[in-house]
Amino acid sequence: MMKLFISGHKGMVGGALVRRFQKVPGVTLVTRTRQELDLTDQAAVAAFYAAEKPDAAIIAAGKVGGIHANSTYPAEFLYENLAIASHCIHSAWTSGVKRLLFLGSSCIYPKLAPQPITEDSLLSSALEPTNEGYAIAKIAGVKMAEYYRKQYGVVYHSAMPTNLFGPGDNYHLQNSHVMPALIRRFHEAKEAGQSEVQAWGTGSPKREFLHVDDLADACAFLLDLADPPDLVNVGFGEDITIRELVEMVAEVVGYAGNIVWDASKPDGTPRKLLDTSRLNQLGWEPRIPLKEGLVQTYQAFLEELRTHHLRSEGRGVR
Repeated sequence: MMKLFISGHKGMVGGALVRRFQKVPGVTLVTRTRQELDLTDQAAVAAFYAAEKPDAAIIAAGKVGGIHANSTYPAEFLYENLAIASHCIHSAWTSGVKRLLFLGSSCIYPKLAPQPITEDSLLSSALEPTNEGYAIAKIAGVKMAEYYRKQYGVVYHSAMPTNLFGPGDNYHLQNSHVMPALIRRFHEAKEAGQSEVQAWGTGSPKREFLHVDDLADACAFLLDLADPPDLVNVGFGEDITIRELVEMVAEVVGYAGNIVWDASKPDGTPRKLLDTSRLNQLGWEPRIPLKEGLVQTYQAFLEELRTHHLRSEGRGVR
């Protein structure tokens, strides 16, 4: 039997984790909405852990967004994510939680890290300026988990997923990540009969994408390991150019107009492909191909739109 706290269960990642662990016999899930528990409130988080006393925790909550959001609100991205990591990890330890998995992002790695990016690249050179605040907060969380494990003997460890997509994503046009922003933009252009859609940058950067249900499966795998690595990458193992992605999204959505590239907009990091050999060697592999996952995600988008459950938060915390 295990009592598992999943923070951020209303977000895309947290929702996938709930779906995954609901299938596991003997696991009792503990969740709280943002209204029920403010993870940036240290006293509230400490009181929650002391009252619930979970056996394990997955820290999936965080303030998230794309290039525009990270560039516009760097102070908030640093403060809120740092507070969430600090409060959730420290209070877990003080309340006796023996197992904790902290979820970060591939954004923690240096902008020009050798490709594919290994876990050892962490802190080896400068970060991507457009999301530096978010990255610094997540790096602090990774190091907290590592140091609490080293100093106190608790099994606290971290997983760094690549770019994620899937049901329950945030579809805000300016502050969302690239995949949901493209899905919504092409869907609305198709519905409005627009003759063209503008895409940011040159389309040359390469990105890797992982379906969120694959991430949830990897988290379950990692929690089953008696002695997991302090830090492990979770990715698909292949990347595509943004131009290829844009064309794929347009095809899946059924948009037949022109795509116009605005090279005056920033491209961001030129390439971000994670080296997933550490996790693969432990015995885990992803199962959902990009095109298949994109078709599923668009169908989920349409259903969320139809039922008025589409997330479109400007500056929310997942």
